[in-house]
Amino acid sequence: MCPYLCKEPLLDLLFFSFRSQNSVTMGNVFEKLFKSLFGKKEMRILMVGLDAAGKTTILYKLKLGEIVTTIPTIGFNVETVEYKNISFTVWDVGGQDKIRPLWRHYFQNTQGLIFVVDSNDRERVNEAREELTRMLAEDELRDAVLLVFVNKQDLPNAMNAAEITDKLGLHSLRQRNWYIQATCATSGDGLYEGLDWLSNQLKNQK
Repeated sequence: MCPYLCKEPLLDLLFFSFRSQNSVTMGNVFEKLFKSLFGKKEMRILMVGLDAAGKTTILYKLKLGEIVTTIPTIGFNVETVEYKNISFTVWDVGGQDKIRPLWRHYFQNTQGLIFVVDSNDRERVNEAREELTRMLAEDELRDAVLLVFVNKQDLPNAMNAAEITDKLGLHSLRQRNWYIQATCATSGDGLYEGLDWLSNQLKNQK
C-alpha cells in the first residue's frame, strides 16, 4: 500500500521541483534581458594627468554641474557620474610628480582612461607625453580606451586639439582606441562630448 499511496505525492514533488528550477532559470533570463534593455551599464574610468591640469574641476563639473573650489589632490577623489543610462565610476588621482608612481595601483579593471592636459602649459607638454606613454605601456591598461581632454581652451595661449595630438604622439597609437576632445572645465564645454564617445565605446564592447 505504501508505494502506491506515495506515488502521487512523489510525482507532485518532482513536478514542483522541475517547475521551480525552470522558474528560476526563466527568471534569470528575464532579469538579464531587462537589465540589458533598461538597466544601467557601468564603466570604470581612471582620470589622470599632470598636477593643475583641471582633473578635479572636471570631475565635479560632471558630477554637480557647477564649479567647486579645489586644492591639489594628494590622494584621490572618486565619484559616480550618471549619463545616458551609463554609470561612470570616475577615479580622479592626484598628478603631482611624487604621487604619479601610485597611479598604477588604480589600473586594475579600468575600462576607460581620461588623460587631462593643460593646453596652456607649453613647458610641460613633453612631460605629459612621457607620463602618458609610460601608462599606456602597462599591461593592465592594454584594453582600456583613451580619451584625452585638452583642457583650459578658454585661455588665450592654449594649444588646440590638433597641436596636442601631435605633441602627445597620439597618431602612433595604432593598437589603441583613442579620442581627443577640446574642453573648458569651468564652462563645461566639451565634457559631455567626451562622455558621449566613452558611452559609444562601452556599447560597442562585447
